[in-house]
Amino acid sequence: MKNFLSKDILISKFSNGCKSKQDWRIGTEHEKFGFRKNDLRPIIFEDIQKIFIDLSNEYSWEKVLENKKIIELRKNGASITLEPGGQIELSGAPFKNLFQTCIEVNQHHDELNEICKNYEIEFMGIGVLPKWNIDDLKIMPKERYEIMQKYMQKVGEKGLDMMMRTTTIQANFDFSSEFDMVKKFRISQSIQPLIIALYANSPFINGKLTDYLSFRSHIWTKTDRQRCGLLSFVHEEDFSFERYVDYLLDVPMYFIIRNNKYIDMKGITFRDFLSGKKKITDEYEPQIEDWELHITTVFPEVRLKSFLELRGADGGPWSRVCALPAFWTGLLYDEISLDKVLNLIKSWNFNDIKNFYEGVRRFGLNTTTPDGEDLINFSKKIIQISTEGLINRGITKDGKGEDSFLNPLKKILDSGLTPAETWRNLYLNEWSKKIDMLYKNNYFK
Repeated sequence: MKNFLSKDILISKFSNGCKSKQDWRIGTEHEKFGFRKNDLRPIIFEDIQKIFIDLSNEYSWEKVLENKKIIELRKNGASITLEPGGQIELSGAPFKNLFQTCIEVNQHHDELNEICKNYEIEFMGIGVLPKWNIDDLKIMPKERYEIMQKYMQKVGEKGLDMMMRTTTIQANFDFSSEFDMVKKFRISQSIQPLIIALYANSPFINGKLTDYLSFRSHIWTKTDRQRCGLLSFVHEEDFSFERYVDYLLDVPMYFIIRNNKYIDMKGITFRDFLSGKKKITDEYEPQIEDWELHITTVFPEVRLKSFLELRGADGGPWSRVCALPAFWTGLLYDEISLDKVLNLIKSWNFNDIKNFYEGVRRFGLNTTTPDGEDLINFSKKIIQISTEGLINRGITKDGKGEDSFLNPLKKILDSGLTPAETWRNLYLNEWSKKIDMLYKNNYFK
């Protein structure tokens, strides 16, 4: 079999993402759990089908089908997707500024809530499903999830929990060159623990408190070491588009698609697939679409595509969705801010960052940075740098600047309590350890 996919072609899928600054955009994605108000049970596939049909009929979302089932909706560059455990995700369109992306977030909120009034369904923004056991859930009928489910059980003890009982908020950003990508990737991965702490919002599982403020982050460390967590080579001198490709080539595959059907690749690496070492390559010749799909099946804290995805935040209420892209925009899209952060973290090595990463999921803001600085103090410095970066962009609407979207994070720092600690205090005191109270007090607006 002759293979036409050279390494240069694989690298181009990343290098072609380089854009001039005027073409940089901001993307925002977020997941949430739906539940039935009468019994607090998670919504099931049949509920989601009704919701998707109504969204399509009432708000002109285009249906995407798999085996005659609606698995996705699309409109204006955005998509609403069906996640493995019944979570619903909005993957937003890329926008020039935060006002535009937040309009999209709020519109999705309004459309979803209006539709779900008819079904007595509400949504919660929290990092881990707090009440129900894994046996209470059914995996959604998408072919890729069935293959992933089987594979996950072989490589990590909490892979199914990750798929079915976690949610996150994500922000996506562009780069101008390989040098710019490397700089942004390193800085983002280094201070991702700060975001894990600020957004720590998952202290419960199976209806009980855990020892973690972000149990979602803990779950990800027990999912699949080959494709999750921090990437050590990002902090090495030779980090580049090619180095990231080398990493991907040695990650086992999940599947390829032929004739709209998913083909289980049984965990062989993409490198072996390209080289023809495995018998399956006698039947299926590697295609560039296989590579594009493979890129989406690794889940590090910062993921490279033709843009950078920053994936470290627990799911949260609507008010905090827009704060995440605001935080990163102020740092990554202003050169002065980027250099200020780089100066603050220049002495950190990968082991320092790894220890920082391990501490925040358990202790949140009650930790120290690799330099030994109190994390709340350090976070205030970073938020101030982000504020300055947003102000430097000079984008305003109705008398407010983009920096106004940082207010929910400033409130957390002023209180000194992560969202998870607020839940924990309520659970232990006012709620008398009754987890149902979390669902019944309208906390997720």
